[in-house]
Amino acid sequence: MRPGRQLALLGAIFVILASAVWFGGKGGWQDRLAPNLGLDLVGGSRVTLQAQTGADGQPPTAQDLEQARRIIAERVDARGVAEAQVVIEGDQNIVISVAKKGNDAINDVGQASQLFFRKVLSQTDGSGLAAAPQASPSPSAAATPKPSTAASPAATPKPSVSASSGGTGGGAAMAPTPTPTPVASKTPAASASPAAAPKPSAPADPKVTLEQVQAKVGKAAWDAAGKLTAVAADPAQIEVLQPFAQLNGFEAALLPPKVQFYVPQVTCEQLDKRPPGSINNPDAEAVACELGAKYLLDVSKVKGTDVDKASPQVEQNTNRRVVSLDFSSEGLDKWTSLTKESFNNEGQKCDQTAVGPQSHCRVAVVLDNKIISSPEIQGVLGDDSVISGDFDQKSATELSNNLNYGSLSMTFLPQEAQTITPTLGGEHLKAGLLAAGIGMLLVVIYSFFYYRLLGTVIVLSLILSAALTFLALVFLGREMGFTLTLAGIAGFIVSLGVAADSFVIYFERLKDEIREGRSPRSAVPRAWVRARRTILTANAISLMAALVLYLVSSGAVAGFAFALGLATLLDLIVVFLFRHPIMAMFARTDAFLSPRVSGLGRVLHEAKEAK
Repeated sequence: MRPGRQLALLGAIFVILASAVWFGGKGGWQDRLAPNLGLDLVGGSRVTLQAQTGADGQPPTAQDLEQARRIIAERVDARGVAEAQVVIEGDQNIVISVAKKGNDAINDVGQASQLFFRKVLSQTDGSGLAAAPQASPSPSAAATPKPSTAASPAATPKPSVSASSGGTGGGAAMAPTPTPTPVASKTPAASASPAAAPKPSAPADPKVTLEQVQAKVGKAAWDAAGKLTAVAADPAQIEVLQPFAQLNGFEAALLPPKVQFYVPQVTCEQLDKRPPGSINNPDAEAVACELGAKYLLDVSKVKGTDVDKASPQVEQNTNRRVVSLDFSSEGLDKWTSLTKESFNNEGQKCDQTAVGPQSHCRVAVVLDNKIISSPEIQGVLGDDSVISGDFDQKSATELSNNLNYGSLSMTFLPQEAQTITPTLGGEHLKAGLLAAGIGMLLVVIYSFFYYRLLGTVIVLSLILSAALTFLALVFLGREMGFTLTLAGIAGFIVSLGVAADSFVIYFERLKDEIREGRSPRSAVPRAWVRARRTILTANAISLMAALVLYLVSSGAVAGFAFALGLATLLDLIVVFLFRHPIMAMFARTDAFLSPRVSGLGRVLHEAKEAK
């Protein structure tokens, strides 16, 4: 054999892996070489999500809560946080715990993430300026009136929806979202000041009831709102409806959709603060905002469940990041029907404030309580669609994951966020490293005592395995979010026994060959051939056990299985690319033939006596 080739291949693996670790990281050498450590080692964050009660006031069922826990766990894992702990606490809470470096990944994982396509029926101003009471002229007023300031729309570009060419409408596409133009109020507002409008109160207990909302606004305002058939514009009406401006987001969410839309005092500021899942009933009309405009939305005829797959992509022509939506066969029929209905404005359901420049209806893409985009339908679409806009890689991936991993059947409200100190984790880490060091030391002592020169091969192999394992930990932590925990350290410690077994198998087979009368140099390749199958079998069993344990378990147990499997696999690489080649090189030295140095003394002495 040519051991130099195998050693060169092992060196190449080290160089490639080390380069990926070093050049793939940022900061100083400590940051580049730091593996991801788990919650039990470095501390982290714990967030408690409380499920909202149903319409009957009862907590969710155990089955619904378990399904929500599974979806949230999948979302957290999809964001690259390995070994996050997602557990049910009581009959209403789900607790998410992640390590320090994964804190950012638990934001918004408890959102309902339900996608709806709703036709825009009407549009009005959502800023509340039209609801401001007229200022009465005063003789003592200043001669030069101060201009009132109006809130400007957000500058951030909104995502839009388009379709790939080749649709049933001859390649028709969805026009970009037009900038919403607030409907002018019939009330003279030249001297009105936004500061004069009552501001919504601070968020209150989310368990507020509709009866409490009615009592808060008063009978007169409530009865006047119920009689509205259009957006209130009469000054007397607006004056009566003023108590609606005092509602917070939780209270505004309980109002009927027509009241939310027709009452100008119900502003986009209030609607945007509604709790998650407030407009997730697909069979009811809804109200939502976009760029300061308030939209009345039709029932949802196409839902996120009609989307077969969502995936982040990059458009070739524009290099923009988009989220591609592949509809199911049934969903595609619904989507085609909706675009046809919107293109023709069937039944004239979309009024003049809601249609686009070409007098076609617009379709709002609604995610939870927010409108992602509301483009005008310019043809009957039948192909895949994409959500495009101001996405980066992270936001596009998060949206795709939330759609792919399912919609939560209930809504959650964050209750408390706790920071877990790393003090106890530091003690755990020291104890784990101490245990690993003691285990390594015992193997080294046994190796030199029993095998002498051959013990050098064992020690060098363990050092190389440890270096490979460390580089793999850093690389996998950076690329796939693998997190090292106490359970993982235990897996690596157990792998020391697996590595020691392969040494014993090889060296004892070498002794058997010498006892049978072969010289040490000729015994090395023959012992390798006979020991190789046993080593492969033993390691294959360990790998299969680790794989099965990883697939059927989760959390710390899965971390233990992954670490054990990784260490076993790397040990096989070292066995084939280092241990056998280095033994072939040692067999050519005089020291290997010395009974006193090689560790084969008794066997060589027995072989000489047999001759």
